[in-house]
Amino acid sequence: MTARKTMVVKIGSSTLVEDGELRRDFISALASQARDLREAGWNLVVVSSGAIACGAPLLGFERRPVDMPSLQACASVGQCVLSAAYDEEFRAVGLLTSLVLLTRGDTARRTSYLHARDALTRLVDLGVVPIVNENDTTAVDEIKFGDNDTLAALVSCLVSADLCVTLSDIDGLYTANPSLDPTAKFIPRVDKIDAAIIGSAGDSTTTVGTGGMITKIRSCRILMTAGIESVICSGAEERPLVRLAAGEQVGDGGSFRPPPASSIAPRKLWIALGDSAHGFVTVDAGAAGALVERGSSLLPVGITGVEGDFAAGDVLDVRDADGLVIARGIAEAGHDELELAAGRHQEDIAGNHLLAALANKPAIHRDNLIVFA
Repeated sequence: MTARKTMVVKIGSSTLVEDGELRRDFISALASQARDLREAGWNLVVVSSGAIACGAPLLGFERRPVDMPSLQACASVGQCVLSAAYDEEFRAVGLLTSLVLLTRGDTARRTSYLHARDALTRLVDLGVVPIVNENDTTAVDEIKFGDNDTLAALVSCLVSADLCVTLSDIDGLYTANPSLDPTAKFIPRVDKIDAAIIGSAGDSTTTVGTGGMITKIRSCRILMTAGIESVICSGAEERPLVRLAAGEQVGDGGSFRPPPASSIAPRKLWIALGDSAHGFVTVDAGAAGALVERGSSLLPVGITGVEGDFAAGDVLDVRDADGLVIARGIAEAGHDELELAAGRHQEDIAGNHLLAALANKPAIHRDNLIVFA
């Protein structure tokens, strides 16, 4: 099994559900591709949206509800329908599926994250096609991934994927939202995601999903940092997964290529994806350069702003002066200490008895810091 490659495919609600009906034809075609991928030496992991979209019409909702209990009820009913469809269609081609439901609560702690990794890896080794979704029946805002683009990036890192494919109602990244700007131009390949690329991403244009291009771009950025190639293409394309595995270009699909020889410690990938950020610090140009170019620790002297109510050990985003998230790391101190220490040199901190604990350590140590590509 070690010679096999692994592909993660994320399927959006708008691709799976049409006019309130689950597209069994799409799942059947996906199962056929999974069988052919298996024969070509690829394992497949599916990150599937669609539970709420499937459940809502069955419970009498004409549109997606907005209150949490109703959303949870829709997810509970819809997940049964969705899982049954995957099971039946994949069994028809001789493949076994499994259901894996995750929340941030399952991955925020390092030990739970590793257990999720081990379970998924073992399922893949056993020849199973895991069907992964967020556990929307029990998840609340505090422990939600919020979108399955982030979940797909997490799963790709957990199984050390070779390729992550997003099948959606959009075929890739444009310079602007093409549904609003007729002059928007398609970007076929991205080698670096900077502020301009992030700025070109718009919001979701569908009523059945929760993600938009911005969530896809942020997830692709993490995947690039992890050394995993990703592709966004239309779910309406003919056999896109098999064609991508063979190295073909699929329609106008856009690819996000990681830099050569990308290698990130698994623990840093957990920092990037396991938990959501509890706050953020803004840094000056000197500190940003030290982090990105030299892989340095973040010292309090380089911090110009602190936001959020966080404690030592919580995950923080690190933003540059323009607001771009350039890194994520684990705070060595709480928000009140970092607010007092921001902009101070270490010798000044050492002379302040309120900040003595920070005198001999950085705000974020480089071993607990991941810098995004």
